[in-house]
Amino acid sequence: MSTPRPPDDVPVRERLIAAAVAVLATDGPGELKVRRISEQAGSTTISVYHHFGDMRGLLDEVVARGYDTLKAAMLEAENVHADPGAQLFAMALSARDMALANPHLYDLMFGLSTRGGIRAAPPKKGGAARRHFTEAYAVLVRSCGRLVDTGRTEGYTGTQIAAQLWSMVHGFISLEAAGQYDDLTDTVTELLAPMAITHFIGMGDTRERATISAAIAHHGWTERARM
Repeated sequence: MSTPRPPDDVPVRERLIAAAVAVLATDGPGELKVRRISEQAGSTTISVYHHFGDMRGLLDEVVARGYDTLKAAMLEAENVHADPGAQLFAMALSARDMALANPHLYDLMFGLSTRGGIRAAPPKKGGAARRHFTEAYAVLVRSCGRLVDTGRTEGYTGTQIAAQLWSMVHGFISLEAAGQYDDLTDTVTELLAPMAITHFIGMGDTRERATISAAIAHHGWTERARM
């Protein structure tokens, strides 16, 4: 498959990041090699080491771009409805969509083993990936805080709820990507939504309110898919 080449008038550093993202998307992690990326960027192999230190540094920037994509999706989900519960359900759906659309990038973002032996290290404190992860995660924490403010939960802070939902949703996404739920017809309605509703009830919400929030988010998600 042909991989689009970044425009020549873009700075070399940005061309290298864009090239790495494009190679990952079209050819998979097995082609994430210094020579392949530098050729795609119209640059030299030494430019990778000059701008990023090593391949790991370049991958850190690629992962940072992934969190930017996830953040944009979550911000869109945040605007789906004033109900913070619906926002959180919508964020789960948007994260799943992002993972399905960018499977190799998602694997790198969450440190999953991928074909070709490429495995991203956890975002280092002070690194680009860590900063961009923090910004994306803050969107989730903000909506969780709003949920707490409504009185629909008991005994949990927004930060605690965010950690639980992040773990639940990305665990689900990883297992779905691994084919664990291939026997299901619709993983969203048969598993993700019921699981999330049960979790909301466990945090103190009522089944009725949790179900309504899930329905609002699911309606918005299906309407967007039709566009």
